[in-house]
Amino acid sequence: MSETVLEVEDLHAGYGPAEVLFGVTLTLRRGEVAALMGRNGAGKSTTLKAVMGLLPPRKGRVRFMGQEIAGQAPFRIARMGLGYVPEERRIFTDLTVFENLEVGRRAARDGRAPWTPERLFAVFPNLAEMRNRRAAAMSGGEQQMLTIARTLMGNPDAVLLDEPSEGLAPVIVEQMAEAVLRMKAEGIAVLLSEQNLDFAAAVSDRAYVIEKGAIRYQGTMEALESDERVREAYLTV
Repeated sequence: MSETVLEVEDLHAGYGPAEVLFGVTLTLRRGEVAALMGRNGAGKSTTLKAVMGLLPPRKGRVRFMGQEIAGQAPFRIARMGLGYVPEERRIFTDLTVFENLEVGRRAARDGRAPWTPERLFAVFPNLAEMRNRRAAAMSGGEQQMLTIARTLMGNPDAVLLDEPSEGLAPVIVEQMAEAVLRMKAEGIAVLLSEQNLDFAAAVSDRAYVIEKGAIRYQGTMEALESDERVREAYLTV
């Protein structure tokens, strides 16, 4: 088995007096894509925010590369090599594509080949064609590509990817899938929050299904695809 890079154990978190997560436990291995699936409001984004330190856990443990990170500041977690791509994108709209990428640049770890703008332009050809365009003038799908590319410029060991396919045109979704598979090929672990079963199945090795803040199912993606009972209970609208 490959190296475990992320371990989440009995994670509880919420907003104000409302508790949203109730004992979430999951693992992520190097070079693996694991999908965290569920309906709107099930707790997917909250899980990613709690792991990244954007939402302080109320209980539980979060270990990244063997180090406890629960309760640490998000910038410290990012410096350790955990990337985060939020659903809201949050690019710098006044900067060009190239400038956005440079903002995210960090040195590679362990002697690996670093991500550079040119390497990323090979993964995202659309960005190559608009490298000098201000991000404000890009479509939503192009901005999503830029957010992922900027995260990779930090040379992370793992990436938390929140709803990357939501609201995007099919051709852009295909490019997103190719980007996730490229991350996997580079040995980057990806925890993917997703509702789109087709997208998740195209890129993921394993799946966790979350409902009302708790993990209700875990298994291979192939097993989830073939389990109609689980899909109808937790994924269909």
